[in-house]
Formats: sequence, C-alpha cells, structure tokens
Amino acid sequence: MNADPQHHAEIFAQAAAAARAAARILANSSAATRNAALLAGADALADGAAEILAANERDLAAATGTSAFQDRLRLTPARIAAMAAGLREVAALPDPLGRVLAEWTRPNGLKISRVAQPIGVIGMIFESRPNVGADAAALALKSGNALLLRGGSESFYSSQAIAACIAAGLAAAGLPKTCVQTAPTTDRAYVAAMLNATGLIDLLIPRGGKALVERVQREARVPVLAHGEGLNHTYIHAAADFEMARKIVANAKMRRTSVCGATEVLLLDEAIAEKFLPAIVADLAALGCAFRADAGAVKILPSLPAAGPQDFDTEWLDAMLSIKLVKNLDEALAHIAAHGSEHTDAIITNDAAAAEIFLARIASAVGLWNASTQFCDGGEFGFGGEIGIATGRLHARGPVGLEQLTTFRYVVRGHGQVRP
Repeated sequence: MNADPQHHAEIFAQAAAAARAAARILANSSAATRNAALLAGADALADGAAEILAANERDLAAATGTSAFQDRLRLTPARIAAMAAGLREVAALPDPLGRVLAEWTRPNGLKISRVAQPIGVIGMIFESRPNVGADAAALALKSGNALLLRGGSESFYSSQAIAACIAAGLAAAGLPKTCVQTAPTTDRAYVAAMLNATGLIDLLIPRGGKALVERVQREARVPVLAHGEGLNHTYIHAAADFEMARKIVANAKMRRTSVCGATEVLLLDEAIAEKFLPAIVADLAALGCAFRADAGAVKILPSLPAAGPQDFDTEWLDAMLSIKLVKNLDEALAHIAAHGSEHTDAIITNDAAAAEIFLARIASAVGLWNASTQFCDGGEFGFGGEIGIATGRLHARGPVGLEQLTTFRYVVRGHGQVRP
C-alpha cells in the first residue's frame, strides 16, 4: 500500500468530491427512494451474512487485544441480523427532512419558516465495532447525508463487506453508490486527509477510544461532533429497593461490558452498604466481574482489591467495576461532577424527590432513574440506531439519531414586500 500522504490525500479528495455530488442527489430524493435503499441494503446484509462472517474471521485472526476488544470486533449471525433489522427500523421512521420546525408571520406580511435539511457530507472515523458502519449508513441515508467512513484497521475486511451490502442497496434504489463510501486503505494518512478536509466534509464524527476522540478534536479543521467517553455511574440511594438495585446493577455493568453505556463506577450510600454491597458483589462476581473498591467498601468486604488513584477516572470497557461508598446524595453528585464524563448516570431509589434532584443536577447527556445505564442507546430511544453518543454542549447531546443529523434553513414567502 502506498504510504505517501499526498497519494492518500488525492484518493480522499476524489471520494469527497463524489460524496458532495451524491449528497446533492440524496438531499433531493424522495423519502420512498431513501427507504427503498435501506430496505434493499437490509436484504443484502441478510443475504450476505456468510461473506460478512468470513471477512470478520479474517479480521479476528489478525487481531490482538483483550476479550472486551475481541467482543467489540466480533460479528455473529445475530449481530448481522440486528444490523439488517436496524436498517429496516430506520426505514420505518418518519422522514426527518422538510419538517417545518417553526413558522411565523411578520407585521409586514412576510411568512418565515424554519425547515429541516441535511447537513451535507458527514465523515466518520470509528474503531473496532464494524456494525457501527451499518448504523451510521442507515441514519445518514435516511437524513439525506452522504457518508465517508474510515473504520479501524482491525475491522477493515468486515467494514468492506458491510459497505458492499449498503452499496448494493443504493444501486437497487437508483441512488449513487457514492452516497456511502468506506476508506479503501488502513493507512493513517487517509485519516489525516479527513481531519484537514475543509470544504469537503461538513461534519466529522469520531467514535472510538479516548485517544482517537482527543486527536480528532485537537487536529480537525472541520466541525466535530464527538462520541464521548462513557465513564458512567450508577448510584444506589438509601431509599433504593434491594432487589431492584441488584437486578439493575448486574445489567448495567455486565450485559455488555464493552459498550459505552456500561456502568463503570458504583456509588452506594453508606447507610445501606452493609446490606446491599455483599449481595451486589456476589452477583457480579458470579458473572465474571472484578473490582476496585474504596476504603469504606473494603472495610465491609476485606477481599475486595483496593482502588488506586486513577480507578475512579477509568472507563474500563471490560468486566471491572470501581466501587465507592458515599454519605448521601450530595456527595454522590459531587463525585460524579468531579470524575464523570457527562455521558450517562443513573440513580436507583424509591424517593421521587431525591431522584428529581439527581436528574436536575447532573450535567450528563443522559440521566436515568431506576433503569440500567445500558439503555443509553439510539435504538432503545426509538431512533432506529445511533451514529454515536454526543457529550458536548452544542448541536446534539446523547444518542445521535436522524433529527441530530439535520440542520435547518429559513424559507421566507412574501407578496411584493420591499425593505424601507
């Protein structure tokens, strides 16, 4: 593979120009045409499952890393079926384009409308999980945006196989295959070209580890919608139901440890710790979880490993849980403010007043009451999928679906008005 940065910049520029042309066609296509592309793409994914799995085995054979990393990379028949189902779910959602977001008439008779439209060309850089490409393609196509994908080198062959199915769906619907393109190379020079794509990419979305997101935010010359780190907390308040807490924590931590919605830190009120903690630790240990605990928790369960200085600032993305005892709701909120990533945080309690205080005071993109943090997911929110979880303060927060992939313009209708 040619490692010359200029060579990869030229390849990217050609792809971006094709995406720009495709975006104009896509933006003016009917909802029926875009839905047809999604449904045909879903059929292609289902029919091409064997080829996708073979490509994924090729990636897995070359991969190194933890079991959690392997889980993020691995595709199964069920996960491919879920990708296809995701495309069908997005096709069934209302058309996000052309929505009149607001409308008013000025004293001079001018009628002004704010109307939803596509962003244009979206670039996405992601790691490990190849199914992310299918989710992103579904949402981009439905919202009328062309998409330039660059998956991680570890998922190269899987991503290419999935992209081929999306391209087949586009062709079947009569749309340009260049509406969705995936990088033909694993060379990092292609990423550098995306970061410097002023005038070629309208929005860049990094989805992966902290190092990737920080690099994109630091180096990008185009607007960035970052997929935030998921240093998520579940706080068990003194008024929590014991059995509910056990069930929720087990799911929040261990349903899938490698997803960004997994709980990484358990906060537990001291008043109930002696009753709750042994049972919760036993439940999680039986599921294969390991622990890092503060002095209060170790005092109750001396077998727990003591937490180190960085353990409450670590997104484990693995079967590891940090545990801390707190005096009350205020101390729990203070800990989350000091150590959290403003992604997803939950409270378990039967005290409605305490829950509402928690939900009002956390700065997180998603707050939950008596529910698992793993519900922080675009599909679970009814978005049909997600292109990421945004934790920034501008444009979008939380799961990013169709609505968040549109911007707006103003349409002004008059009847001969001139400005005095």
